Amino acid sequence: MLFRAGGSGSWLFWASWMIFDEKTSLDELTCIDELALLGELDDLDEQTSLDELSCIDELTCAILSPGPEKRPLSRDFLFLIYTRPYSRVRKVNSRECPFSTQPNSHPDQAGLRPAGPARVLKVRIRSTTTTLTAGHLLPPISNYPIIFGDIQSQTEVVSESGVLISDYLCHSLKMAVVASAPGKVLMTGGYLVLEKPNAGLVLSTNARFYAIVKPINEEVKHESWAWKWTDVKLTSPQLTRESMYKLSLNHLTLQFVSASDSRNPFVEHAIQYAIAAAHLATEKDKESLHKLLLQGLDITILGSNDFYSYRNQIESAGLPLIPESLGTLAPFASITFNDAESNGANSKPEVAKTGLGSSAAMTTAVVAALLHYLGVVDLSDPCKEGKFGCSDLDVIHMIAQTSHCLAQGKVGSGFDVSCAVYGSQRYVRFSPEVLSFAQVAVTGLPLNEVIGTILKGKWDNERTEFSLPPLMNLFLGEPGSGGSSTPSMVGAVKKWQMSDPEKARENWQKLSDANLELETKLNGLSKLAKDHWDVYLGVIKSCSVLTSEKWVLHATEPINEAIIKELLEAREAMLRIRILMRQMGEGASVPIEPESQTQLLDSTMSAEGVLLAGVPGAGGFDAIFAITLGDSDSKLTQAWSSHNVLALLVREDPHGVCLESGDPRTTGITSGVSSIHFE
Repeated sequence: MLFRAGGSGSWLFWASWMIFDEKTSLDELTCIDELALLGELDDLDEQTSLDELSCIDELTCAILSPGPEKRPLSRDFLFLIYTRPYSRVRKVNSRECPFSTQPNSHPDQAGLRPAGPARVLKVRIRSTTTTLTAGHLLPPISNYPIIFGDIQSQTEVVSESGVLISDYLCHSLKMAVVASAPGKVLMTGGYLVLEKPNAGLVLSTNARFYAIVKPINEEVKHESWAWKWTDVKLTSPQLTRESMYKLSLNHLTLQFVSASDSRNPFVEHAIQYAIAAAHLATEKDKESLHKLLLQGLDITILGSNDFYSYRNQIESAGLPLIPESLGTLAPFASITFNDAESNGANSKPEVAKTGLGSSAAMTTAVVAALLHYLGVVDLSDPCKEGKFGCSDLDVIHMIAQTSHCLAQGKVGSGFDVSCAVYGSQRYVRFSPEVLSFAQVAVTGLPLNEVIGTILKGKWDNERTEFSLPPLMNLFLGEPGSGGSSTPSMVGAVKKWQMSDPEKARENWQKLSDANLELETKLNGLSKLAKDHWDVYLGVIKSCSVLTSEKWVLHATEPINEAIIKELLEAREAMLRIRILMRQMGEGASVPIEPESQTQLLDSTMSAEGVLLAGVPGAGGFDAIFAITLGDSDSKLTQAWSSHNVLALLVREDPHGVCLESGDPRTTGITSGVSSIHFE
């Protein structure tokens, strides 16, 4: 056990294993391999009990052990398990302390060099002023980084197999898993991406959905081995909702048992199909999976504020429509429902969203977290080949696509889920037939057979790496005119295709050509940046403070001219895309780029440093997007604010699904831990 005493000295306890509580005295710890007492607390000796250590300003406590057995440990301390054998109990001075303080680190930070690999057992901590439980995630680990070999892992802990694991932990030797997946912006390919072989350029963003998975119960009761059902708890703190389910361990299906009507079909399908995949992956070792499921599943979902509209709250508070006002909101702020009357007498209230694909990101995060928790995939190295003969990312993608499509009741293009899994990309959809078996068998065959067929299916989607050229930034603006119903708009466009196929085909071909032209120009700019960085940097910096008609003034050299030519041709391609999208909307009698959005986009594209602007995805009254050059963002946000448009905090982040180091709600707690007095 490791004690860190802030300001008063340091206490070190090394153990192979222990059973103790607050009344355990230090001389009772002779079963440990070594007891090392450091510091100036001379009045403490082997008779001192643990609860007498409250005089210490800060206390971090760790169990250090290679032992696999689960031990009943005190809940009033932080526990960390790792191997470092010692032979006897003795006092040591600071020169003998087995810490390795890193140069240039905070004076209170120390690194620990284990002789063997580390794994985490349990986290609990109790404060005299605040109780921080596993539900809050304990940050002190990040104050005292673990050292593995010669590499500082900072807030991370290394597992027995050398794999990076989270520092957010839970009961019974099984840590909680936190996975996240990004929201999306479909820059080109709206409507066309529904049909092969049309492509779409989709950007992933820094808006992320998080899923936290941990067991409900600390341990499995002896009588529970005969149980055929286990509990699943789904919590959405932002909606103030908690739903309870019973999971059939035979059929892998969920039964909703909560009194309130707060079901989430996306999460329900994600749970069922992820568990079915776990059964398929562990056919030779069902006992450990069965035991894990008997502990129950506690799932929490959290969406970044950027997925939702907080415009009404900002206006009600009298704050200006600028990004800084959004920054005053608490992370994962409570979500306000629209008035039921505004959605029709028989409709449920809907949450106002910004069109970033929250359902796809949420589904992907839940699937990824469950598959990692159940041992099906390894999110710390998701690109390697996994248990199904393909990469773990591909497994997540197939299960997330299946879950999302079945929850929607239709097979969509899937670009939003693909973006949530892989990040920014050029996307061509999969053939819908790959999911036809799941649609037919959803009420018939066992789920593990269904998912087995899905994983063996011919997924012919195409994905090419893509991201914005350097020094270009994605911005989103919320006009405040209300969202649009994507399914109804897609339905109207399909009717137009059938009623006037020749005109629709001509429009789509021209639109496909314009989309390809924009893609080519953006890729060309990326190559010019790579080959002529200094010149590219100078051109972007110069153009960022000018309107587009003045960019040609800087075409003084061949390379400058080539860069500016690509910039201007990219703008022209975007203007053609917008014209063709408006024509499609007129033909289908839907507002793909409404007049109000046209005026706003024209004004945006005429601003200094703006390369292009448009309506993402299916269009309508959702947020608009703009691509800016260099540091021109402040002028754009001011211009939008003058047009009653709220600039969001969303930016492009090319990364897809990932394993997080802890509960995202506690990101800001770490810096304040030193002020908390631990008992």
